[in-house]
Amino acid sequence: MQSSTLTAGAPHTIALLVLEGVVAFDLGVPLLVFGALPDDYRIVLCAPEPGPVSSSDGFSLGVSQGLDTLAQADTLIVPGYDLDKPVAATALEALRKAHADGARIVSICSGVFALAEAGLLDGLTATTHWRAVDRLARHHPAVLIDPDVLYVDQGRILTSAGASAGIDLCLHIIRRDHGAAAANAAARLAVAAPHRTGGQSQYIKRSIPHTSGQSLARTREWALTHLGEPLPVRRLAKHAALSERTFARRFVEEVGVSPAQWLLTARIDLAKQLLESGDHSIDEVARRVGLGTAANLRARFHKATGTSPTAYRQTFTRH
Repeated sequence: MQSSTLTAGAPHTIALLVLEGVVAFDLGVPLLVFGALPDDYRIVLCAPEPGPVSSSDGFSLGVSQGLDTLAQADTLIVPGYDLDKPVAATALEALRKAHADGARIVSICSGVFALAEAGLLDGLTATTHWRAVDRLARHHPAVLIDPDVLYVDQGRILTSAGASAGIDLCLHIIRRDHGAAAANAAARLAVAAPHRTGGQSQYIKRSIPHTSGQSLARTREWALTHLGEPLPVRRLAKHAALSERTFARRFVEEVGVSPAQWLLTARIDLAKQLLESGDHSIDEVARRVGLGTAANLRARFHKATGTSPTAYRQTFTRH
């Protein structure tokens, strides 16, 4: 088993474990996102038994590789599957062995149930599609469930919520491996948002606020081009032609976080890009992203990423 740490010059091998009743969309997400960077990632499909595997969508997939493929995998991804289909004991044992050997283990949507059944999530925080949260809690009480987030990163084990949250998680992994520029490039090819703020709770009852059919997307796009300037709620509300109170309420309904939280995430993301792509001083980066001083940037950046701007630059300019 290779270490899950990236090796310079060698593509990182990702194995997709295709279980009976696999959800085709969940399987397609890592193929699309990691497939956008073929020089960095090599993707293989495997199943408990080579041959046809039924999908939850009514068709079968031909998978030629068996579980021995996992011995060469740096990252193992379990896409969602039909929870009424039992997971082969050999697959659960392969998951445990891959984790013990140092592989990074990832689940998309209901794939988290296989990780939980293998005992890999006991005492750890994880997430899944909001509709499956109660079932996960009922069958695996040792798992600490966060039902709101799009994904959870526990280091070598990562889990995502349903459907499109798998895209968010895959982009997060690329960002962690290769930096913001690589994640943004993959996002552009996948026609996806490089980074979404907010949790899946914003989608449980409605995806668009009932108060109005007018989206705040235009104001968010405008704000992204003015991150170096002060952007208090009153200025954003004026751009959207709304009162401050109405704007703040609708922003949370539509995005899932407050305007201040969304702006901070956008500023940190821009800081990452500037640190990767240029020789700007820390003071200049702080000014250009609207965080004012180098000290403020360092504090905010460390809280968001767990590292300093200087260490981040040193890590990802090598890529």
